[in-house]
Amino acid sequence: MSVIKELIERSGGKCELSGVEENLSVYEVAPSDGSADQSVLLSQNIISQIENPETIKPNDFRCLNDSMWSPIPAVQVLSYRMLYLLKDEGWPVDLLDMMYLEDDLKAWADAGIETVDDYREPTKDVNGTILKEGDDVTLAKDLDVKGAGFTAKRGTMVKNIHLVDNPLHIEGKVNGIQVVLVAAYLKKA
Repeated sequence: MSVIKELIERSGGKCELSGVEENLSVYEVAPSDGSADQSVLLSQNIISQIENPETIKPNDFRCLNDSMWSPIPAVQVLSYRMLYLLKDEGWPVDLLDMMYLEDDLKAWADAGIETVDDYREPTKDVNGTILKEGDDVTLAKDLDVKGAGFTAKRGTMVKNIHLVDNPLHIEGKVNGIQVVLVAAYLKKA
């Protein structure tokens, strides 16, 4: 039996995420061997948004509230990835907290998420040098440390920095206090 026929039979001829019955196609959940076990049947609308994340309409993915409970591993993995991608919307966070994946499925789901995270804007210092997790930096100007009651002087070394979600900031210790610093006021050591 061909993959498309197997998926149509498995899904009842409906998109395995949204339940739509028109314009259905096979979508391989990467990394995939092309089998039905590693593929899902999706509507063209959903496929288009998955393949072009800048066009995602978050409300089109409210269906994940149901599809995340599917007994089909490929549907679970794709639901997890989409919830993760949409987590900044707020509502997917609760669903992610409720969702449980076996270790092998979680590894499969995370393998697809890494490629999404690779597109994150890099954190750069005052000279435009890309900063990485664990780098050492020095302050390029005096900075008032709000709430701590001191001024961190220019040239102060901040060792073993931690990158945060916002590429404009980093975390590090200054005078033994963990602070958030603006990357544009730092210079890679």
